Amino acid sequence: MPEGVNILYYHLIHTSIEYIEQHLEEKLSLERIAQEAGFSKYHFHRIFRKYVGKSVYEHIRSRRLSCAANLLLYSEERILDIALQYGFESQEAFTRAFKEIYALPPAQYRAQMKLLIQEREVYTMSEIKGWKVTGTTPEKYNVTLDTRIHYKTTPSVCLQSTAGETFEFNDFGTVMQQFQAQPYTGKRMRFAGFVSTENVTDWCGLWMRIDDKLQNLLAFDNMQHRSIRGTTEWNHYACVLDVPPEAVCINIGILLTGPGKVWLGDCEFEEVGKDIPVTDGLVDAEVFPPEPQNLKFDQ
Repeated sequence: MPEGVNILYYHLIHTSIEYIEQHLEEKLSLERIAQEAGFSKYHFHRIFRKYVGKSVYEHIRSRRLSCAANLLLYSEERILDIALQYGFESQEAFTRAFKEIYALPPAQYRAQMKLLIQEREVYTMSEIKGWKVTGTTPEKYNVTLDTRIHYKTTPSVCLQSTAGETFEFNDFGTVMQQFQAQPYTGKRMRFAGFVSTENVTDWCGLWMRIDDKLQNLLAFDNMQHRSIRGTTEWNHYACVLDVPPEAVCINIGILLTGPGKVWLGDCEFEEVGKDIPVTDGLVDAEVFPPEPQNLKFDQ
């Protein structure tokens, strides 16, 4: 598949998820979303599942239930009204779907979780097993687990700039982890997650790096050429790299440069087929000129 087609598909998925997010309270069908994307529903569904790892229906359902759960905890709306708001025909249908994901019926979830939230609204970064905070200026960033803003059922990690700090060029903070590469050598691996942002004035993105035993870089992608800026709703992003035989360490995380706030949730690290393109150096061809420029340094 030509690289330009792969880039088109990445943009297509992001645009489609944005459309879904803006219309969660409306009647959404595969036909409607596919038509908005400009593809047949069968072709669009294949692309969506291939790049996101779940069907369009599964994505819409999980987002509606997540929004419903948030209303259960942070509003006094009736359960029936919440059910109807997010497209369920009855409170009974909503209860069945909600219980499949959250293991509790809505009324019980509302009562029990409100007690927990009152005791502990925000978790500190030190309680996030396996993850650490670093960067060029980590002291300018604050990291917490956010129990209120999340993509699905579990808390999201929130990375935000410290209020009042003055940022300089190349100031960034990152939430990351490292692990052994050996189980994944020879495979094409994808680090993916859902990201939401608020007032990101520079840029942010997922990142993935593969090193050898001397800490030489073998493969790297930080989404800089397809970065996330401004204020955005939840959307799906991914870094895809081949893990060479000589790889020793894999690093994954999310970074934020300059001021702003970013949430990351529902992460996955999984093997993908060779039909999924690597994102190492995945740049739109229009970014570059078509040929070398001014090799004789003429004015």
